[in-house]
Amino acid sequence: MVLEGTERELVRACQRGDRDAFRALFEIHKDRVYSVALRFSGDPSDAMDIAQDTFLKLFSCLGSFRGQARLDTFIYRLVVNRCLDRKRKLRRLLPLAEDWASTLRATGDGPVEALLRTQMRGSIRAAVEKLPPELRMVIVLRYTEGLAYDQIAEVLGCSPGTVASRLNRAHKTLERRLAHLVSEKGGGRV
Repeated sequence: MVLEGTERELVRACQRGDRDAFRALFEIHKDRVYSVALRFSGDPSDAMDIAQDTFLKLFSCLGSFRGQARLDTFIYRLVVNRCLDRKRKLRRLLPLAEDWASTLRATGDGPVEALLRTQMRGSIRAAVEKLPPELRMVIVLRYTEGLAYDQIAEVLGCSPGTVASRLNRAHKTLERRLAHLVSEKGGGRV
């Protein structure tokens, strides 16, 4: 098994029907699952539903988990699938949470700079919201969860090259959609 000692023991206990062991796994992974769900859905209520669905699915399939993948990767895959299922079900664009925009760097601290930062964050958020789900998810997993390409590939069930390609396409799309921000900032506007 790929699992670390404690998680391996918890998984085995869960497979024997130990509900306290499942509760322990839930406590270990709940924040990460909710975080991914929130960053993908942008709505705390939807994120709670996605997280709940994820743990229900984990509970139902943990008996057949054999440890060929890391447990956290397996759980990431479950939450990603629940996010994409919700996207297909709702047939609407799902926004990212506020954390995405926090990667912006601003130089001033005055009210004008604060207003510009807020406008830039809104523009970035809107551009990311318009990405197709497969591009948006690689952005979430890479930049908000900090996963490496090979981890993202394992979660999404594709190759690291596909991850790189999707990130490249997402970057180019965002660059085109946000080019006006660079020209406005570079053009001397405050």
